[in-house]
Amino acid sequence: MFAGVTSSSSSLPGLRRRVGVTPAIELMVLAAAVAVAVGSYFALRGEGDPGRLLAPPLVASLLVANLVTGIALMMLLGRRIALSRAARSPVGAGGRLHVRLVLLFSLVAAVPALLVTIFASLLFQYGVQFWYSDRARGMFENAASLAQESYRTEQDRVTGAARAMSGDLAEYLRESPIDSRRFTEGLFYQLYLRNLSEALIVQRGTDGELRTLALVNPYDRALDRVVTAPLLRKLRTGEAVVPVPASDRLGALTPLDYAPGTYLYVARVFEPQLQATITRGDAVLNDYRQLIVRARSLQLRFNAALLIVSLLIVGVAVWIALTVADRLVRPVGELVDAARRVEGGDFSARVPETLERDEIGTLSNAFNSMTARLVAQNAALDSRRALIEAVMSGVSAGVISIDAKDRTIRLINSSAQTLMGLAEPPVGRKLHDVAPELDGLLDQPGREAGVQLAVQGEMRTFAVRIARDGSGPIITFDDITQQLTDQRRAAWADVARRIAHEIKNPLTPIQLAAERLQRRYGSKIDASDTTFARLTDTIVRQVGDLRRMVDEFSSFARMPKPVFREESLVDIARQTMFLHEVAHPGIHFVLDHDDPAPSLVCDRRQLGQALTNIVKNAVEAVEEADASEGSITMTLGGDEGRVTIAVADSGVGLPLERDRIVEPYMTTRARGTGLGLAIVKKIVEEHFGTMTFADRPGGGTIVTLSFDTAPLAALASDDHSPSQDDDRTIAALTRNRI
Repeated sequence: MFAGVTSSSSSLPGLRRRVGVTPAIELMVLAAAVAVAVGSYFALRGEGDPGRLLAPPLVASLLVANLVTGIALMMLLGRRIALSRAARSPVGAGGRLHVRLVLLFSLVAAVPALLVTIFASLLFQYGVQFWYSDRARGMFENAASLAQESYRTEQDRVTGAARAMSGDLAEYLRESPIDSRRFTEGLFYQLYLRNLSEALIVQRGTDGELRTLALVNPYDRALDRVVTAPLLRKLRTGEAVVPVPASDRLGALTPLDYAPGTYLYVARVFEPQLQATITRGDAVLNDYRQLIVRARSLQLRFNAALLIVSLLIVGVAVWIALTVADRLVRPVGELVDAARRVEGGDFSARVPETLERDEIGTLSNAFNSMTARLVAQNAALDSRRALIEAVMSGVSAGVISIDAKDRTIRLINSSAQTLMGLAEPPVGRKLHDVAPELDGLLDQPGREAGVQLAVQGEMRTFAVRIARDGSGPIITFDDITQQLTDQRRAAWADVARRIAHEIKNPLTPIQLAAERLQRRYGSKIDASDTTFARLTDTIVRQVGDLRRMVDEFSSFARMPKPVFREESLVDIARQTMFLHEVAHPGIHFVLDHDDPAPSLVCDRRQLGQALTNIVKNAVEAVEEADASEGSITMTLGGDEGRVTIAVADSGVGLPLERDRIVEPYMTTRARGTGLGLAIVKKIVEEHFGTMTFADRPGGGTIVTLSFDTAPLAALASDDHSPSQDDDRTIAALTRNRI
């Protein structure tokens, strides 16, 4: 009957094999219960007279059949609940303990309930059958018949007395008038003689009204309402005497042979106990007859109540079994859960202390002692691990420990995670999936190497060192990208100084010589021969180009130290846009800024130089695009401690080597020196800012300068210089232009 119940010599001695309950068996039990219920209904409906009791053996058999199937269903339901609770318990084992307790408690409750139910049903039915037998019914009917017979006898005596009295009074009326003393005495004599209590003589007139001719009313009762039209109609239909019953007397109405339409009413008053006895007997008899009609219903209700109570007792037993099983399994479940936590590495797991010193309590105390010792031993390991982690987290170099077998990452410090741009620690992942460049170095015999990694879309250069031991290689690396950039910049600055020094000195004599040749020999040469003029102009022009190139080299090599003051970005931007708008009227320039416009602590001249170089590159990109209508938009904004300057153009866009365009002498234009953006980058970095490049939707480039205002505010100076005053004057002149 129960699934998952393992029967053995230690559990149920009578069973030697495992009994399993499948869903098919549960459905069969449910179908049997439904079939028994339906069969019981039709058996009771078609059994004998509905007004008579059912046979006690039949009812008891149906009760037992329904009770057995109902108990089986409740036990199966308890089994399912036990299995569901066992599934939520950490103990597992298929819930065998729950199921066994449900089986045991159900049987203990079901067997006595079944026996008591059968005994009570038979006892009640045989007792009821005795009281509803024909003999008992005859006793009640005879008692009621005696009372009714006494009442009818008395009624017959009153009606007979009324007829006899009517004849005697008719004789009196033949001899004496109705209002004479003799008739009155005769009327009283007749009442006394016949043991009557009251009398009334009425006459119905031609108009239908009743007139009282004689009256004896010792109880002062309204006798004029006793004689009614329905009683008179009965007399006119031929009845000699009509009984007139009342609650406290028996009366009779009969014609009086005196005149047409004359009637005599007499009555006898009796004790109230007689009528009460008669009424009570009728009520008892009626109640008994109703009970006889309801006998089968009472029989079925009683047995249904027995069935429900028995099932409730079994249900309570199943609930108690589940509760007891939960209390027994709970400490075992706590031990299992704590053991699994220890298995997962939580050595602080404990089970609640119990006051009982039984086997479970002893096991709980031993478990707590074991975990306490594990915690003490693990504390030493944790302190050693914490020391190693503190050392690793304190160094700026990245450290990665690799497993020797499958090259999975066992340990990584925060510096390595930051340098590689990882949001989450990649512990447990293969090194090839995280950084294939580093994984490739493990196959090489060397211990030191340089490698480039793409970190968040930017190429970074790392100096890598590899240490090998028995457990696996340990990789340490540093980011030397900025170091290499600074070295290249210093090298280019030195080259720029040398070039400027070596080239600038000969330029002035060459230019002066060419100009002197033009002045001295220009007028002596034939005007039609333009070769001399063109050659000298070329020398002067090329010397000017070389001088500008040398000036850029000098600017890159010796940029002055910036002087920081709070400046209006709008003025600087207007000055920059104004100069280029005048030089390039075919390009549409737009300046967009917040209101109020942001300000920035900066070196006005250097920031203006940076914006000028950016706008100059934008103008060249627009002209190179050869578009019919180009545009350049500069947007100023500020939010949460940062100020941004974005320059968007509709030019040809960024080159393929976009990651190298800020390097010195890197240019994509024929006449470019490659120092413009390098100078801009140096100025932006000295202003604690960053410069980024992006593609403009619809074509073109967006250059964004972002500055952190907090460190710049600390560098603010109140010094004034004439050059800065000149810049402000130019900004004031151009304020209404852009």
